[in-house]
Amino acid sequence: MLLICYRRNKRWLITMIVWLLSVNAPLYARQPSLIPLPRTVKWSDSRFLLDRCKTIVVTDSILQKEAQGLREMLTAKGFNTNIRQQAVATNAIVLKLGKVPASYLPEEAYQLQVTAKQVLIVANTPHGIFNGLQTLYQLINGSWVAGCNVLDYPAYAWRGYMVDVGRNYQSLIQLKQQIDIMSRYKLNIFHFHLTEDVAWRLQVQRYPALTAPEHMARNKGQYYRIAEMKDLIQYCKARYITLVPELDIPGHSSAFKRATGEDMQSPKGSRIVLDIINEVCSTYDLPFLHIGADEVEITNKQLLPDVSAAIRQHHMEVITWAPGGVGTGSTIRQLWKKEPLAGQQVKYIDSRFLYLSDYDPLNSVVTIFNRQIGSEEKGNAHLLGGEICLWSDRRVARETDLLQMTAVYPSMLAFAERSWRGGGNEGVVFFLGNDSSARAKDFARFEKRLIDHKRRYFSTLPFQYVKQTNIHWKLFGPFENNGALDTRFWPETAVASLQDSIGSIRATGGTIWLWHTHGPGGVDSVKAWLPAPGERTTWYAFTRFWSNSDTTMTMFTELKDLSRSGADATPPAGEWDYMKSRIWLNETLLPPPAWAFPGREVGRLEDPLIDEGFSYRPPALVSVRKGWNSVLVKLPVDRFDPLKDWQLPPKLMFTLIPVHKEEGMNWYETNMLFEPGK
Repeated sequence: MLLICYRRNKRWLITMIVWLLSVNAPLYARQPSLIPLPRTVKWSDSRFLLDRCKTIVVTDSILQKEAQGLREMLTAKGFNTNIRQQAVATNAIVLKLGKVPASYLPEEAYQLQVTAKQVLIVANTPHGIFNGLQTLYQLINGSWVAGCNVLDYPAYAWRGYMVDVGRNYQSLIQLKQQIDIMSRYKLNIFHFHLTEDVAWRLQVQRYPALTAPEHMARNKGQYYRIAEMKDLIQYCKARYITLVPELDIPGHSSAFKRATGEDMQSPKGSRIVLDIINEVCSTYDLPFLHIGADEVEITNKQLLPDVSAAIRQHHMEVITWAPGGVGTGSTIRQLWKKEPLAGQQVKYIDSRFLYLSDYDPLNSVVTIFNRQIGSEEKGNAHLLGGEICLWSDRRVARETDLLQMTAVYPSMLAFAERSWRGGGNEGVVFFLGNDSSARAKDFARFEKRLIDHKRRYFSTLPFQYVKQTNIHWKLFGPFENNGALDTRFWPETAVASLQDSIGSIRATGGTIWLWHTHGPGGVDSVKAWLPAPGERTTWYAFTRFWSNSDTTMTMFTELKDLSRSGADATPPAGEWDYMKSRIWLNETLLPPPAWAFPGREVGRLEDPLIDEGFSYRPPALVSVRKGWNSVLVKLPVDRFDPLKDWQLPPKLMFTLIPVHKEEGMNWYETNMLFEPGK
């Protein structure tokens, strides 16, 4: 029993937390955290002991690959098993093809039953067995498997993840690491964006100049050879993932022009493009080829129809970005913005506002978890599903920065949950919502599972998300600043007690977005804590937290997240941002970091980010006192005009979270009581 007492206004508040954990506690009190959460799961008090399991039974030889993968996993955990095709009554894991009911995508459905005597996985296909095995792996707790009965199938057929290697090359080792994580969480599409203005990364035997170092602007000489590409395709197939290559045609093609001396839309350039398409389609065994076709003026109206026809001659389907140069009605469209598709008999994939490089590390998880893919609760004949995308226009210093700076793995797990489960909420939401709302409660339950997975599976991999649903704020405002961003208002002049004052809005989170560049009312209409923000205003956020002693602690602190998709200017020396934002801890101003490269001008995409984000710099060291510690954040804004300079967009947001280091490479939230008062 843990008893924490503190005094406030001559009243005693006693918070009591009782943990009753013992080896004899029922299993339902220790249910494993599953991601994605199965369609239905019923827990029992039984458990299957792995040290007694000596046999993996397969009822069909077609399941040998899945059985071998299971055997290797158990061997790695210290359990020796053999694979047999005849039935074993007890102490066995049985993989069996059968009839599993599913209202959608029965080819991926499975049933999993764990009793004291047996683990049984039944599915309609080997893919379903594979999905069941991913859930089984998460059910293992040391030497036993939690008792349960699961029926499961996905909500969307297309559950994808895209990486842009045209701008920033990634090694096969790092790509396979991401594919492994995808497979564990039942994602099934690996979208491989291979060509860009920066570089062409796929070997084409007929045109070797495409991958010559002198025609690349970054990572010169680094590309994927035919054998490597075939290996990656097979690596994906072994994990029931479809690799979808993208060759951007005719836009984003400066590297092509440097190598060939031709524009893709010229007569000679078009012939070269068709040669490339035919070589790629005949070299690789693939069902899809993505041709981009966005962000470019189409001057050669015949190019895209000819390219699409050549692809279809190889019995492959064509995908383009939308909005973009769309071919025939059979072309699959991948949405990157709103596109009027009502009434059109087309297939499409939703990637609207699912660009990871535009997100901050915490709200990436919030907004992806809350997303309703394609504005539908589940897939249908036209909506295939969704795809998160890793675009990083800016050059990175190390390939691992792509994972560290962009919260890839927390975002991937949130997307795995949503794309498997379906549901979600309409629109793009950048805030947790009222604590009592169903949406906020649903997220809090997911957050607990997410942190469990972080501890269990990601100690050696970057995982930037930390718990934030316990941090509470009061927002005061708006105060008219008339464009004078350093104007002081009463919350910072101590004319009233902030904890005893009633705020305009109560907010929850370690990262708080009051307003986003794209909303509300914009094209994407992003929803944040302020329903109707005003220009030339100042807002304040206040909270306080309890410390049991005078001590020094570490904190994530941030007043603007720099997108990796843009070339934002770095903060000026001595400032957190260009908006005169401030943070006070116990009335003492917290200084910003001593930036490695302060005030770098906008548009410098070749300059890597170094320390501009809290997820890739050391946390701030701060002194706190015994008892209550107050935090005040000041957030002024001038004009909401992101189009004036899209590379320096205003963002009314901040991050503040006490953190500590645990075993491994990641930081975790420090469990403290946050209570801002009335």
